[in-house]
Amino acid sequence: MLHLLALAVPFLILLGMAMVRPMVGVIAFDWISLMNPQQDLFGTGAHLPWALGAALATVIGCLVAHEPRRFPMTSTQVLIVAFAGLITFNTLFALVPASVESHGYIQLIKSLGFAMLVGALVTSRRRLHAVLWIMVISIGYYGVRGGGFALLTGGKDHVYGPPNSFIADNNQLAVALLMTIPLMNYLRLHAAHRAVRTGLLASMVLTLFAVVATYSRGGLIALAAMVARLWWNSRNRLTSFLLFGIVMATAISFMPADWKARMFTILHFHHSNSANERMTVWRDAFGIALHNPLTGGGFQATAMPGVIHRYFPMAQQRATHSIWFEVLGDQGFPALFVWIALNLNGLFMARRVARRARGNPALAWLVDFGRMTEVSIIAFMVGGSFLSLGYYDYFYMLLILVSSALVLLRAELPRVAAEAAPAAARGWRARGAVAQ
Repeated sequence: MLHLLALAVPFLILLGMAMVRPMVGVIAFDWISLMNPQQDLFGTGAHLPWALGAALATVIGCLVAHEPRRFPMTSTQVLIVAFAGLITFNTLFALVPASVESHGYIQLIKSLGFAMLVGALVTSRRRLHAVLWIMVISIGYYGVRGGGFALLTGGKDHVYGPPNSFIADNNQLAVALLMTIPLMNYLRLHAAHRAVRTGLLASMVLTLFAVVATYSRGGLIALAAMVARLWWNSRNRLTSFLLFGIVMATAISFMPADWKARMFTILHFHHSNSANERMTVWRDAFGIALHNPLTGGGFQATAMPGVIHRYFPMAQQRATHSIWFEVLGDQGFPALFVWIALNLNGLFMARRVARRARGNPALAWLVDFGRMTEVSIIAFMVGGSFLSLGYYDYFYMLLILVSSALVLLRAELPRVAAEAAPAAARGWRARGAVAQ
């Protein structure tokens, strides 16, 4: 009962505020959806519709506050709408049981719809930072807790996420944590107080230890990709190389021998049963898509015996373990192409934000935001290649924030140019006076 009250009281307070200020509802929804604190409750508390309550309060707040005043339609929003339309059409032809299809569809449409609403409500840097902070806190909590646990136990036990969530599995948690480390770094770079910067730096180190302690081989590959891109984006590459090298070497040397033995199998993946099973289920997902090229087999197609045994009678049903083959087998080729476009668009949009904001001191925060979100997207794409995370709401929220950053940048550029023009004119006049 105490656990329930500890969660319900602040949540109800947030709901009351959300009915007047919808951004508070966004905070409440992201907190519940991403952190899943309700999973620590016992009994019926864990199954109450917490996220639905936050979503309804947010909608009421939008009506009361007359927000949003407009819905920006960047390429991200267009692709999300196209993806949502395709999966809606695909539900009519799903081969999986209706209960499985409806559950997967409702969860994904809820995530996409709320992400669109967030994109319309994030109209300032302050609001973007508010959403980013709750995302970092929600996932970073498991990084700090997992890193501390790894240090106390000597890395002997695997680190897992909250049960009954997208990141319950150790491999999925590893990717979520890797996506969060660059966002922590961005907030650290632009935190006003030294104590906050120090706390975020410590959180990054603990989260790195948590990633290693998940024992995820795909996570280790994604970690290498993330570190490489962070190093390339850093202002001082020599210092960053030394810092990353020391932290990585410390984390790896800290882990026990069985961890090192497990990671060593990456070099001999063709002898690994896990790797062979993954490639087999990828083949099965591709086969399902070939037989149903326009609509796929439905959510969790490769895990449903009635679907996979229709085309591969001797196959073992299991999760797809790849974001690419997951979407392909579940939704077919058209949805996969749109989904890949959504991924690449987010990656290029993050780069565009950083490139277009470069050279303007007033927009330096957007340069760092673009660089760090690009690293997060790369971590998702690399790590997700070995996991079933194609419908992860955290990723869609990140894409929307990148889209919002581009909208903010477009609004700020004329103002920055107007402020720079008088200064340039004064400099021209001053040089002319000196010449005379």
